[in-house]
Amino acid sequence: MREIRAFGSIREVIDLPNLTNIQISSYQQFLQHGVIAPERQETGLQAAFKEVFPIDETERGRQTGLVLDFLEYTLQEPEYSPEECREKDLSYHTGLFAKLQLVHKDTGLIKEDQVFLGDLPLMTDDGSFVINGADRVIVSQIHRSPGVYFTSSLKGPNRGLTASVIPMPKRGPWIEIEFDNSDVLWMKVNKRKFPFTLILRVLGYSDDQILNLFSGNEDLVTPTFESEGAAGITSDEALLRLFTVLRPGDPPKVDKAANYLSSLLADPRRYDLGDSGRFKVNSKLGLDHEVGTLLGYEDGKFVDYGLLPTIQYLVKLQAGEDGYREDDIDHLGNRRIRTVGELVGDQIRVGLGRMARGVRERMLLGNPDAATPQKLVNNRPIVAALREFFGRSQLSQFKDQVNPLSELRHKRRISALGPGGLTRERAGFDVRDVHRTHYGRICPIETPEGANIGLITSLASYAQVNGLGFIEAPYRKVAKGKVTDDVVYMTAHTEDDYIIAQANTPVGEGGSFSADSIVARSLGDPVFVDPAEVDYMDVSPKQIISVPTALIPFLEHDDANRALMGSNMQSQAVPLVKADAPYVGTGVEERVSRDSGTVLVTEESGTVTYVDANRIVIESSQKVEKTYPLVRFQRSNQNTNLDQHPIVSLGEKVEAGQVIADGPASQNGRLALGQNILIAIMPFDGYNFEDAIVLSEKLVRTDVYTSIHIEKFEKEARDTKLGPEKVTRDIPGLSEAALRDLDEDGVVRIGAEVKQGDILVGHTSFKGEKDPTPEERLLRSIFGEKAREVKDTSLRVPPGDGGVVLRTVRFNRGDDGVELKPGVQEMVRVYIAQKRRLIEGDKLANRHGNKGVVAKILPPEDMPYLEDGTPVDLVFNPLGVPSRMNLGQILETHLGLAAYKHGVSFVTPVFDGAGEENIKSLLGEAADNDILEKNKSGYEPDKRQLEVLRRSAKLGIIPDDLDPDEAQKALLKAGKAVLYDGRTGEVIDAPIVVGIMYVMKLYHMVEDKMHARSTGPYSLITQQPLGGKAQFGGQRLGEMECWALQAHGAAYTLQEMLTIKSDDIDGRNAAYEAIVKGNDVLEPTIPESFKVLVKELHSLGLDVKVLDEAEKAVTIFDESGRQW
Repeated sequence: MREIRAFGSIREVIDLPNLTNIQISSYQQFLQHGVIAPERQETGLQAAFKEVFPIDETERGRQTGLVLDFLEYTLQEPEYSPEECREKDLSYHTGLFAKLQLVHKDTGLIKEDQVFLGDLPLMTDDGSFVINGADRVIVSQIHRSPGVYFTSSLKGPNRGLTASVIPMPKRGPWIEIEFDNSDVLWMKVNKRKFPFTLILRVLGYSDDQILNLFSGNEDLVTPTFESEGAAGITSDEALLRLFTVLRPGDPPKVDKAANYLSSLLADPRRYDLGDSGRFKVNSKLGLDHEVGTLLGYEDGKFVDYGLLPTIQYLVKLQAGEDGYREDDIDHLGNRRIRTVGELVGDQIRVGLGRMARGVRERMLLGNPDAATPQKLVNNRPIVAALREFFGRSQLSQFKDQVNPLSELRHKRRISALGPGGLTRERAGFDVRDVHRTHYGRICPIETPEGANIGLITSLASYAQVNGLGFIEAPYRKVAKGKVTDDVVYMTAHTEDDYIIAQANTPVGEGGSFSADSIVARSLGDPVFVDPAEVDYMDVSPKQIISVPTALIPFLEHDDANRALMGSNMQSQAVPLVKADAPYVGTGVEERVSRDSGTVLVTEESGTVTYVDANRIVIESSQKVEKTYPLVRFQRSNQNTNLDQHPIVSLGEKVEAGQVIADGPASQNGRLALGQNILIAIMPFDGYNFEDAIVLSEKLVRTDVYTSIHIEKFEKEARDTKLGPEKVTRDIPGLSEAALRDLDEDGVVRIGAEVKQGDILVGHTSFKGEKDPTPEERLLRSIFGEKAREVKDTSLRVPPGDGGVVLRTVRFNRGDDGVELKPGVQEMVRVYIAQKRRLIEGDKLANRHGNKGVVAKILPPEDMPYLEDGTPVDLVFNPLGVPSRMNLGQILETHLGLAAYKHGVSFVTPVFDGAGEENIKSLLGEAADNDILEKNKSGYEPDKRQLEVLRRSAKLGIIPDDLDPDEAQKALLKAGKAVLYDGRTGEVIDAPIVVGIMYVMKLYHMVEDKMHARSTGPYSLITQQPLGGKAQFGGQRLGEMECWALQAHGAAYTLQEMLTIKSDDIDGRNAAYEAIVKGNDVLEPTIPESFKVLVKELHSLGLDVKVLDEAEKAVTIFDESGRQW
């Protein structure tokens, strides 16, 4: 294990938090599993039940006297482990039971029942869900927080102010209060508009009182009084007028109007600002109410909980008074995160709401005396709501399992899309942009490159989500000009009130700032301030970026666009057979590996008493043994290999929380996505043109970039109308050689090497029946059903696939825990492991966004080599660096070379890493050692080498007038070397950057994309070949390709492309036969798509006829009018 040396100079007062905490803690708070019922807080699942219950029949005309109330809920222990669920295609869930109480108010009779409400999916230890055997992640959603907002927009020639009161999603109507061009103040509810004075009169205010409420700004409310024409009306009259506006069809009655307004804005079940909305309203308007509604209805009167202060604020804002300002809707203080717990809670509320409607109907229709909670409750709406959410919601996503980092990144993703969110078509630039409040909360770098740019983002490394859903960033408290170790988490709105210093601000002894004037942030802008003015300080330089971005060394030297590609491409790196942690890391690698859940970590300290490839046994100090099973060759969602191997030995002492087994892409507990390889940055005969890559065959031969991929194949045996299908070895018309790898049941043996077309599962189906001949009847009566004709429908290895059979699994209907589709009696699953070496066409990339496709794999002897004869492993194009401004890769290459020469690994944290002088010093030490070794061996530089050194001096790379030893040392300090052409042995004219770079093999492999077809499936209507590899489709000759052939006058080529190679059925059959027999290919006939066009025109009522050269009608259809 290599020694690790760190460069960071800034002391970090807190460690990175648990990186999957946003998922795990949210779901734990939602379930409150393990908390006894009386002590449960009214959040999550408990809050959903409390909101819907008690259910009574008070809203309808008829009274039954029944009330169904909720006492407590319990969660069963799951029946199967997550591993068993993955194997059997089940969901990892718990049974949700509710203890319900039915009270008959007339008789006082109480009935209690434990009612099963459905299966609630459980989260695994790593923060994901197992649904129908597949791992899924619920992505957190960011949306506008409930609350009150004051904004302006163009209304004709003027800008008009609007106040919007927004409740929780689907929990009430939006309310808008706005001035029109005539300065009349209107209020809008459900798109119905009325003067604001109407609602104030309903609240009991007279005309004079209303004017007093706006003293000093009477001129702004007078136009509303004038346009309203309702001076002096009573509260009840105002209520009736309001009801007429909101429900124009209904006859106005005071009690009906009061009930309607109460249910619209005063009923907590129908209108709810939520905790976050009430907090926003209170903080904006200086209130201290706790209810979630805007109005209250007590003793026949309406009470205001925020409408009047909203109108007063809007009027003062319109008047331009000091201290009143518009809101920035993209400010992170105005946007909140809906984590997994809240999203699932909303679905349960939907299901419970539907269930409550059903309960009310049963209360009315059934016999009240015979009713029990069990009979009243139907759990189907809850089950359906949960199934819909986990199976089909835009926020429930197939887990990205390419490597440990991609898993972690998926769990920390934040999406503005999804139900109740934005759509990529409607989202403008403002909502996608980086905002100043993203600092320390949302990563400004990591986001997709396509249509979702800015809509899907990632949580910053130290950020956390508070109980109200707002993102908080940590800061160190500064007291009287001294930095303390007290850490405070702040929301974006709180942060606006303070001046905050950066993490790299020099701090002296005792925590005092070293400089007299320091750079700090105030409202996102950099300012020079006196140390005494500073309130807080950043905890770490990497707190502004996400975890994948924090893995990029020398990030500060990379352009943001390329850093974005670098952080995204790390998540596409395929785990390799030989994991190799980077020589140049950032210090975050170990935390990523640990928190992703792919490595094995001890629960308590002890001694290793047994270790093999499948399990590790550790005995604790209390002499209790615990067995840790290892994951071996499991398939991930993206077909990569999930495999763990021990890194502890027998008798070794281990601490609690220590990594004892590496997972995929992990070496000694550190993330290892790629390989440290010797690279040169130079042109290579045009082979590395346009980012193409030239590399040494040594990398292929030594399996440096070899990865294992596991594919799953399934075959079902069904009951059909013709008879049952069978999994069998008895397949008609096949030689013994074709069946050699099948066992007696017809399933391929484990360890068999299979290639394209080989049988994996022998399978037969009955052919369609004709009336049997007398001979067949005789055979059938002698030999039974065996004599019936069957066809071979075996599962075969698809084109382009192959490998070694890893394992086979058989499921039969009736087996314990097996749920097969209707009509399926048996299912066989075969896993095939494929070893993929690096080939031309595979994509490689480094951590700085430099990506390319392998264009040429050369023998090592043909690669450029160093003066000691060491050939380089890979050649990058130098044109890929300057214009893209990702110079971090050059510094990484230099420091990587220093690490290689010194036999150590370096940790260089982002924004606090190794400087140019550090690297030069390390390379200088390495050069001294090299020269010492050379002098010992009597080495003398040759003329060609001296010529390159002279040229280097001319170019200003090294100083003039140095002796050869000093010149070589200076060249190495500059990070360059003299290279020789492996093919000619000639020295390469200029000095070349040579060093160790960390390069990854990406998921885009040519073996998945390579495809060829001669004949295959055709479209039913047009009879043209299908498209795409999955459909075994052909190469489309599109509109522009036709133009190219036309431009070259290639008439015959064009004709055969559009006819016999496409949809001329007779022509292609004749051509195929002619090619097989070696004859000349015949003339093409009429293509099928032309016949379709003619029929389309007929359907439009156009009588189109096809004429020959003599202008005689030609029949292109058979007598029935069908196409041939």
